[in-house]
Amino acid sequence: MKVVLFCGGLGMRLRDYSETIPKPLAEVGSRPIIWHLMKYYSHYGFKDFVLCLGHAGAAIKRYFVDYEEYLSNDFVLTQGGKQVELLNKDIEDWRITFVDTGLKSNIGMRLSAVREHLKGEEVFLANYADGVSDLDCRRHVDRFVQSGKTACFLSVKVPQTFHIVHADSDGCATSLQHVLDTSIRINGGFFVFSQKIFDYMQPGEELVVEPFARLMKERQLLAVPHDGFWHSMDTFKDKIELDEMVRQGRAPWQVWL
Repeated sequence: MKVVLFCGGLGMRLRDYSETIPKPLAEVGSRPIIWHLMKYYSHYGFKDFVLCLGHAGAAIKRYFVDYEEYLSNDFVLTQGGKQVELLNKDIEDWRITFVDTGLKSNIGMRLSAVREHLKGEEVFLANYADGVSDLDCRRHVDRFVQSGKTACFLSVKVPQTFHIVHADSDGCATSLQHVLDTSIRINGGFFVFSQKIFDYMQPGEELVVEPFARLMKERQLLAVPHDGFWHSMDTFKDKIELDEMVRQGRAPWQVWL
C-alpha cells in the first residue's frame, strides 16, 4: 500500500526557521520532519512512498540520494575512520518515488499528478508532510477498508491556546471559551483513499474543497476522531515544541522506539 506525501508547498509560516530549507526538511531532533513521518508509516509496514515535490524539490531529492544512515543508527568505526559498519538501518527497505508536481499546485493538483504512480492500488494513504501523530495507522486503515467508503481523514482538536469569543449584538464580549473546551475539530490529514477518489476530482480543484464537498453529499467521506497525540509544524514555535519533546524523550509519534 503506497503512501503519498504532499511536500511541495512554500511553507511561508516557517520562514523564521529558514528561507532556503523546505518545510519537510526542517529538522526535529537530528532528522527532518518528513523522515519522522516516513519512519512512522514504515513502522506499520507502509514503506512505498510517493513524494509530491514542488518548492525546493531538488533539496528533498538530494537529502535522500545522499542519505547518511549513521546519523540515526548505531555503528562501528574501524580502519581509522575508513570503514563504517552500521548495526542497523533506516531506509534500506523503503521505496521512494520522487515526482515534480508543480511549484504552485494545490493539494488536489498534486494528487492528480501522481495518479499514474498509484495504478493497481485499490487503497492508498496520503498525508501532509508536516504533521505527526501516535495514531495506530494499521487499525486506521483496517477501519476504513471495512467501512466501504471512498475517503477518510483524521478529525483532531485544535492544539492551540486560542480562546473563542462570544459577543452580543452590540459587540460587547459575553464570554471567552478556550478552544480545547469546545467541540471544534479540524482536518488533521492522515488520509486513506480508495481509487474512487479520482472520480470526484476535477482539474485544478483543491482536494478538501470541491472533491470533499461531493464526497460529503454522497456520504462517502469519514471524519475519524482522534483524541490522542497530533501535532503539526506550521510555525517555528511548533518546531521548537517538537524539538523539546524529542530532547526530553517524550515524542509520542516515535512509535518505532
